[in-house]
Amino acid sequence: MQHQNITFIGGGNMGKSLIKGILNAGYPKEKVTVSTPFAEEINTLKQTFGINGLTDNVEAVKNAEIVVMAVKPQMMHDVLTQFASSGIDFSKKLLISIMAGVTTGRIAELVPGLTRIVRVMPNTPALIGLGMAGLFPAAGASEADKKFAEDLLGCCGKTVWVDSEEGIDNITSLSGSAPAYFFLFLECMANKAAEYGFSEKDARSMLEQVILGSAQMVINNQDKSIAQLREAVTSKGGTTYEALKVFNESNLNDIVSRALDACKKRAEEMSKQF
Repeated sequence: MQHQNITFIGGGNMGKSLIKGILNAGYPKEKVTVSTPFAEEINTLKQTFGINGLTDNVEAVKNAEIVVMAVKPQMMHDVLTQFASSGIDFSKKLLISIMAGVTTGRIAELVPGLTRIVRVMPNTPALIGLGMAGLFPAAGASEADKKFAEDLLGCCGKTVWVDSEEGIDNITSLSGSAPAYFFLFLECMANKAAEYGFSEKDARSMLEQVILGSAQMVINNQDKSIAQLREAVTSKGGTTYEALKVFNESNLNDIVSRALDACKKRAEEMSKQF
């Protein structure tokens, strides 16, 4: 990754995870700046990471070659209109957006001259370096811009490119929101473990190991489909078979399909909202 001047607008969890990721990868601290309106938060970020910190967004991006928009989408309009009225030439800057529901077209519309844009949909495991991020380049993004964005997100996990804004909506459904699906399933199992008389500590320990081991089996067996791995655990007439029979009778596949479609639909609605 080229060590260019990079400014993060927003110092929330996702912004912090990206800052931590690039610093761990050897990015020079003096080339990293973060901007938030809260002086106390700025001081904490400066002390934690040893980077530059400002409360003025325009001042923070003046000398930046890369701008990472890591604010809530509700704040997008105010921040980008600040940029538009600043007199700064944004045609020479790459903007990487991790704002949910904000299209590259909308960003370009609000900041005249800005064409080098990469839209990203990360997920929360990026906080521990195990994230999955989908990326979409605007037409004005160069191959070097795409490489930088991929390397940036790669510091916090894995990446995949999509060829349309709709692809980001699909990623939102399949990856961005997906950790919550697994957490919900684990929550249901934890509730049943409590009914069975297990302590919260023991139940959590079991569930952690089950999901960790299952994920590792998927990773370690690339020559097998996920269906084959499931079938290897399932003997007809056995205990696992009976459990899966209940899921199938309740049409779990349809439930999952409808949930993912609902997530995608909301992502599409948000794109129109902002």
